[in-house]
Order: sequence, then C-alpha cells, then structure tokens
Amino acid sequence: MEMVEKRIEQLIFFSRWIQMPVYLGLIIASILYAVKFMVQLWYLVSNFSILNENMIMLSVLGLIDISMVINLLVVVFIGGYGTFVSKIEFDSHTDKPDWLTKINASTLKIKLIISLVSISGVHLLKTFVDIHNVPLQDALLQIGIHLVFLISAVLLAYTDKIMHFDTISEKH
Repeated sequence: MEMVEKRIEQLIFFSRWIQMPVYLGLIIASILYAVKFMVQLWYLVSNFSILNENMIMLSVLGLIDISMVINLLVVVFIGGYGTFVSKIEFDSHTDKPDWLTKINASTLKIKLIISLVSISGVHLLKTFVDIHNVPLQDALLQIGIHLVFLISAVLLAYTDKIMHFDTISEKH
C-alpha cells in the first residue's frame, strides 16, 4: 500500500507540469499583444497630423493599456511558473527584475490584483476622455467594476497583512 501511495504522490507532484502549455500560450499572447502595440503605434505615427487631441490621448491610452496587459502576462507566466511549476535558474543574470527574488503565491496575487486595478483604471480614463461617445450605462458599469477591483485589492492586501502578522506572531 505504501508503494501505491508513493506513486500517487509522484503523479500529483508531476501534474504541476500540466500548466506548462498554459504558460507557453501566455507567452504567445504576449507576442500577439506586442504586434498589436506596434500596429497601434504605427497608426498613431502615420495619422498624427490628422488626429485631434482626444484621439491622440485615446491612442496613447490604448498603448499604455496594451503595455499593462503584457506586464500582467509576464507576471503570470514567470511568477506562476516559478511559484507553481519549477524554480527558474537565473540568479546570476544581470537583467533579472528585483521582484523575482521576492515572488511567492501571496505576492503574485497582490501583483495580479494591482495590475487588474491599473488596467481597469486606464479603461476608465479612456471612457472619461471619450465620455460623449460612451453610453451612461457602460460608464457606470465600468466605474462599478473598477470599484470592485479596488475593494478586492484592499481586502486582499489586508488579508495578506493579517496572514503575515499571524506568521510572525507564531514565530515569537
């Protein structure tokens, strides 16, 4: 019976690799977003002289939005892989971002919700810049969604703080 239990545990441990195609897919999605960024940047550059200030601002906010989505994807596929699949060995690499040394499931959640709040904020700003062309119901829905993300971020950070405090208390 002990041998069966050991095999099951090995299978469970190995099953973490099932996530690999998901992370590879997110890398491909990042590439597609980078192409989309370049297409939008080209549109902005080539039509700059005929665009009014609001159209330029909306285009720039679109570029910022794409950048933030790519950042979110990078956090998910690097952080998720390193946290849930396998350790990434690049300790001596000179370009290693600082956040990678501190990544765990808790910090990953915080980074994700902050990214979602930021992306939602950019979408809301785009709505306010173009408020005359956005139905009131859509604007109110975006405000509601943004508030839900904000409240979720605060609650998640507070919960993380409580858990961190409990962990420190248990050590002393």
